[in-house]
Amino acid sequence: MSDKIILYSADKKSVITIDKGELVSYQVNNIEILHQKGDPGWGNTEIEMFPIIGATKENNFLIKTPKKEARLDQHGILRTLLYSTNTVENNKVSYSKNYIANTQVSNPKFPDKSTQEFLDWPYDFQFIKTFELTDESLKIYFEIQSEKDMPFMLGFHPAFKIYDPKMVLKSENQEIGLKDILQAGAPALLIKDGKEVTIQNNGNLKVAIKTKGFKHIMLWTEVSNMVCIEPVTFYPSGVSANKLHTGFDYSSGLERFEVTIFAQSSLK
Repeated sequence: MSDKIILYSADKKSVITIDKGELVSYQVNNIEILHQKGDPGWGNTEIEMFPIIGATKENNFLIKTPKKEARLDQHGILRTLLYSTNTVENNKVSYSKNYIANTQVSNPKFPDKSTQEFLDWPYDFQFIKTFELTDESLKIYFEIQSEKDMPFMLGFHPAFKIYDPKMVLKSENQEIGLKDILQAGAPALLIKDGKEVTIQNNGNLKVAIKTKGFKHIMLWTEVSNMVCIEPVTFYPSGVSANKLHTGFDYSSGLERFEVTIFAQSSLK
Protein backbone atom coordinates (compact mmCIF):
# COMPACT_ATOMS: atom_id res chain seq x y z
CA MET A 1 0.00 0.00 0.00
CA SER A 2 1.27 3.48 -0.88
CA ASP A 3 2.20 5.76 2.01
CA LYS A 4 -0.05 8.47 0.55
CA ILE A 5 -3.82 8.10 0.64
CA ILE A 6 -6.13 10.50 -1.25
CA LEU A 7 -9.79 10.88 -0.35
CA TYR A 8 -12.47 12.84 -2.23
CA SER A 9 -15.75 14.21 -0.95
CA ALA A 10 -18.91 12.89 -2.61
CA ASP A 11 -19.34 16.12 -4.59
CA LYS A 12 -15.65 15.99 -5.66
CA LYS A 13 -15.10 19.59 -4.56
CA SER A 14 -12.92 18.64 -1.60
CA VAL A 15 -9.84 16.41 -1.52
CA ILE A 16 -7.39 15.47 1.22
CA THR A 17 -3.98 13.81 1.03
CA ILE A 18 -2.60 11.88 4.00
CA ASP A 19 1.03 10.76 4.12
CA LYS A 20 1.87 8.14 6.79
CA GLY A 21 -0.91 9.44 9.01
CA GLU A 22 -0.13 13.15 8.55
CA LEU A 23 -2.67 15.32 6.78
CA VAL A 24 -0.50 17.10 4.19
CA SER A 25 -3.18 18.66 1.98
CA TYR A 26 -6.82 19.72 2.19
CA GLN A 27 -8.17 21.48 -0.88
CA VAL A 28 -11.61 22.94 -1.51
CA ASN A 29 -12.37 24.09 -5.05
CA ASN A 30 -8.63 23.71 -5.76
CA ILE A 31 -7.63 26.11 -2.98
CA GLU A 32 -5.14 24.70 -0.46
CA ILE A 33 -6.16 25.20 3.17
CA LEU A 34 -3.06 23.84 4.91
CA HIS A 35 0.49 25.15 5.25
CA GLN A 36 2.79 23.18 2.95
CA LYS A 37 6.11 21.61 3.87
CA GLY A 38 8.96 23.61 2.37
CA ASP A 39 7.14 26.90 2.79
CA PRO A 40 8.52 29.34 5.39
CA GLY A 41 7.39 28.85 8.97
CA TRP A 42 7.32 25.20 10.01
CA GLY A 43 8.50 21.82 8.74
CA ASN A 44 5.19 19.99 9.17
CA THR A 45 1.57 20.38 8.17
CA GLU A 46 0.14 18.89 11.37
CA ILE A 47 1.21 16.76 14.29
CA GLU A 48 -0.05 15.60 17.70
CA MET A 49 1.34 16.49 21.13
CA PHE A 50 1.01 13.51 23.54
CA PRO A 51 1.21 12.50 26.38
CA ILE A 52 2.53 15.95 27.31
CA ILE A 53 2.42 19.41 25.79
CA GLY A 54 5.33 21.76 26.29
CA ALA A 55 9.09 21.84 26.75
CA THR A 56 10.96 19.64 29.25
CA LYS A 57 14.58 20.69 28.72
CA GLU A 58 14.66 22.99 31.75
CA ASN A 59 13.71 20.04 33.97
CA ASN A 60 16.39 17.73 32.50
CA PHE A 61 13.72 16.15 30.25
CA LEU A 62 11.96 14.61 33.27
CA ILE A 63 8.25 14.68 34.05
CA LYS A 64 6.54 13.22 37.12
CA THR A 65 3.91 10.50 36.80
CA PRO A 66 2.25 8.36 39.52
CA LYS A 67 4.45 5.43 38.49
CA LYS A 68 7.85 7.08 38.02
CA GLU A 69 9.60 9.95 36.28
CA ALA A 70 9.40 9.68 32.49
CA ARG A 71 12.02 11.00 30.09
CA LEU A 72 10.28 13.02 27.41
CA ASP A 73 11.36 15.74 25.01
CA GLN A 74 9.13 18.63 23.95
CA HIS A 75 5.52 17.59 23.29
CA GLY A 76 5.98 13.97 24.29
CA ILE A 77 6.73 10.63 22.69
CA LEU A 78 3.89 10.06 20.21
CA ARG A 79 5.56 11.95 17.37
CA THR A 80 8.55 9.58 17.50
CA LEU A 81 6.30 6.58 16.68
CA LEU A 82 5.07 5.49 13.25
CA TYR A 83 1.44 5.19 12.25
CA SER A 84 0.01 1.92 10.94
CA THR A 85 -2.94 2.05 8.56
CA ASN A 86 -6.02 0.35 10.02
CA THR A 87 -8.86 0.84 7.53
CA VAL A 88 -9.43 2.73 4.27
CA GLU A 89 -12.93 3.51 2.98
CA ASN A 90 -14.28 5.84 0.30
CA ASN A 91 -14.28 8.91 2.52
CA LYS A 92 -12.62 7.66 5.71
CA VAL A 93 -9.21 6.37 6.78
CA SER A 94 -7.99 5.28 10.21
CA TYR A 95 -4.46 4.97 11.64
CA SER A 96 -2.98 3.86 14.94
CA LYS A 97 0.18 4.03 17.02
CA ASN A 98 0.91 1.52 19.77
CA TYR A 99 3.34 1.90 22.65
CA ILE A 100 4.45 -0.64 25.28
CA ALA A 101 5.25 0.81 28.68
CA ASN A 102 8.90 1.70 29.42
CA THR A 103 10.07 0.98 25.86
CA GLN A 104 13.02 3.23 25.05
CA VAL A 105 12.47 5.15 21.83
CA SER A 106 15.22 7.02 19.97
CA ASN A 107 14.74 10.78 20.03
CA PRO A 108 14.90 12.06 16.42
CA LYS A 109 15.97 15.48 17.73
CA PHE A 110 19.19 13.98 19.18
CA PRO A 111 21.96 15.13 18.88
CA ASP A 112 21.42 18.22 16.72
CA LYS A 113 18.44 19.71 18.56
CA SER A 114 18.42 17.88 21.88
CA THR A 115 20.79 16.33 24.39
CA GLN A 116 18.27 13.62 25.34
CA GLU A 117 19.00 10.48 23.29
CA PHE A 118 16.14 8.19 24.40
CA LEU A 119 12.56 8.77 25.50
CA ASP A 120 10.26 6.57 27.58
CA TRP A 121 6.79 6.51 29.16
CA PRO A 122 5.66 4.13 31.96
CA TYR A 123 2.22 3.27 30.48
CA ASP A 124 0.89 1.23 27.56
CA PHE A 125 -1.34 3.07 25.11
CA GLN A 126 -2.93 2.86 21.70
CA PHE A 127 -3.55 6.11 19.85
CA ILE A 128 -6.09 5.97 17.01
CA LYS A 129 -6.52 8.80 14.50
CA THR A 130 -9.35 8.82 11.95
CA PHE A 131 -10.08 11.21 9.08
CA GLU A 132 -13.58 11.52 7.61
CA LEU A 133 -14.19 13.82 4.61
CA THR A 134 -17.67 15.05 3.70
CA ASP A 135 -18.98 17.71 1.33
CA GLU A 136 -19.17 20.15 4.23
CA SER A 137 -16.13 19.41 6.36
CA LEU A 138 -13.18 17.30 7.42
CA LYS A 139 -13.59 15.54 10.76
CA ILE A 140 -10.54 14.25 12.63
CA TYR A 141 -11.16 11.87 15.52
CA PHE A 142 -8.64 10.94 18.20
CA GLU A 143 -9.13 7.93 20.46
CA ILE A 144 -6.77 7.02 23.30
CA GLN A 145 -6.94 3.54 24.80
CA SER A 146 -4.87 3.01 27.94
CA GLU A 147 -4.97 1.69 31.45
CA LYS A 148 -7.29 3.58 33.78
CA ASP A 149 -5.79 6.69 35.42
CA MET A 150 -2.93 7.05 32.96
CA PRO A 151 -1.90 10.74 33.10
CA PHE A 152 -1.96 12.55 29.77
CA MET A 153 -2.21 15.79 27.86
CA LEU A 154 -3.29 16.02 24.24
CA GLY A 155 -2.72 18.72 21.68
CA PHE A 156 -3.38 18.82 17.94
CA HIS A 157 -1.07 21.10 15.96
CA PRO A 158 -2.33 21.84 12.42
CA ALA A 159 -0.98 24.77 10.36
CA PHE A 160 -3.15 26.77 7.96
CA LYS A 161 -2.22 28.89 4.98
CA ILE A 162 -2.52 32.65 5.27
CA TYR A 163 -3.31 34.22 1.91
CA ASP A 164 -3.81 37.74 3.27
CA PRO A 165 -1.82 39.04 6.28
CA LYS A 166 -4.83 41.23 7.12
CA MET A 167 -6.86 38.12 7.91
CA VAL A 168 -8.75 38.00 11.20
CA LEU A 169 -9.32 35.08 13.57
CA LYS A 170 -12.54 35.14 15.56
CA SER A 171 -13.23 32.97 18.59
CA GLU A 172 -16.36 32.85 20.70
CA ASN A 173 -15.56 36.14 22.43
CA GLN A 174 -12.59 37.86 20.78
CA GLU A 175 -11.06 38.98 17.50
CA ILE A 176 -7.37 38.33 16.85
CA GLY A 177 -5.06 39.65 14.14
CA LEU A 178 -1.81 38.21 12.82
CA LYS A 179 0.15 40.88 14.71
CA ASP A 180 -1.30 39.64 18.01
CA ILE A 181 -0.12 36.07 17.35
CA LEU A 182 3.34 37.17 16.23
CA GLN A 183 3.74 39.27 19.38
CA ALA A 184 2.82 36.30 21.59
CA GLY A 185 5.93 34.49 20.31
CA ALA A 186 7.01 30.97 21.26
CA PRO A 187 4.63 30.55 24.25
CA ALA A 188 1.70 30.89 21.79
CA LEU A 189 -1.40 33.02 22.27
CA LEU A 190 -3.99 31.32 24.48
CA ILE A 191 -7.71 31.35 23.76
CA LYS A 192 -8.79 30.21 27.21
CA ASP A 193 -11.79 27.86 27.17
CA GLY A 194 -11.93 28.29 23.38
CA LYS A 195 -13.72 25.62 21.36
CA GLU A 196 -14.06 27.35 17.99
CA VAL A 197 -11.99 29.64 15.74
CA THR A 198 -12.88 31.11 12.35
CA ILE A 199 -10.34 32.49 9.86
CA GLN A 200 -11.88 35.38 7.91
CA ASN A 201 -10.67 37.89 5.30
CA ASN A 202 -8.18 35.30 4.06
CA GLY A 203 -8.39 35.77 0.31
CA ASN A 204 -11.04 33.53 -1.23
CA LEU A 205 -11.05 31.19 1.75
CA LYS A 206 -13.00 31.04 5.00
CA VAL A 207 -12.11 28.31 7.49
CA ALA A 208 -13.74 27.39 10.79
CA ILE A 209 -12.31 24.95 13.34
CA LYS A 210 -14.56 23.41 16.00
CA THR A 211 -13.39 21.05 18.75
CA LYS A 212 -14.79 18.53 21.21
CA GLY A 213 -12.98 17.24 24.29
CA PHE A 214 -10.21 19.84 24.25
CA LYS A 215 -10.16 22.67 26.81
CA HIS A 216 -8.41 25.56 25.07
CA ILE A 217 -6.97 26.69 21.75
CA MET A 218 -3.44 28.03 21.21
CA LEU A 219 -2.38 30.20 18.27
CA TRP A 220 1.22 30.28 17.06
CA THR A 221 3.28 31.52 14.14
CA GLU A 222 6.58 33.25 13.43
CA VAL A 223 5.77 34.14 9.81
CA SER A 224 3.03 35.91 7.86
CA ASN A 225 2.10 33.02 5.54
CA MET A 226 0.79 30.48 8.07
CA VAL A 227 -0.89 30.15 11.43
CA CYS A 228 -1.11 27.15 13.74
CA ILE A 229 -4.48 26.69 15.44
CA GLU A 230 -3.89 24.17 18.22
CA PRO A 231 -6.64 22.60 20.35
CA VAL A 232 -5.11 21.52 23.67
CA THR A 233 -6.11 20.01 27.00
CA PHE A 234 -3.53 22.17 28.81
CA TYR A 235 -1.62 25.43 28.23
CA PRO A 236 1.99 24.60 29.18
CA SER A 237 3.37 28.14 29.19
CA GLY A 238 1.34 28.85 32.32
CA VAL A 239 3.70 26.75 34.48
CA SER A 240 7.44 26.09 34.84
CA ALA A 241 8.94 22.91 33.39
CA ASN A 242 9.16 21.23 36.81
CA LYS A 243 5.42 21.80 37.30
CA LEU A 244 4.35 20.52 33.90
CA HIS A 245 2.82 17.41 35.49
CA THR A 246 0.16 19.61 37.12
CA GLY A 247 -1.47 19.85 33.70
CA PHE A 248 -2.27 16.14 33.45
CA ASP A 249 -5.75 14.75 33.00
CA TYR A 250 -6.26 11.13 34.04
CA SER A 251 -7.69 8.60 31.62
CA SER A 252 -10.90 6.67 32.13
CA GLY A 253 -9.30 3.99 29.93
CA LEU A 254 -10.90 5.31 26.74
CA GLU A 255 -10.76 9.00 25.78
CA ARG A 256 -12.19 10.60 22.63
CA PHE A 257 -11.53 13.98 21.03
CA GLU A 258 -12.68 15.58 17.80
CA VAL A 259 -11.64 18.43 15.50
CA THR A 260 -13.85 19.52 12.60
CA ILE A 261 -12.55 21.81 9.86
CA PHE A 262 -15.18 23.60 7.81
CA ALA A 263 -13.88 25.31 4.66
CA GLN A 264 -15.67 27.55 2.21
CA SER A 265 -14.29 29.08 -0.96
CA SER A 266 -15.81 32.06 -2.75
CA LEU A 267 -14.61 30.47 -5.99
CA LYS A 268 -17.04 28.03 -7.61
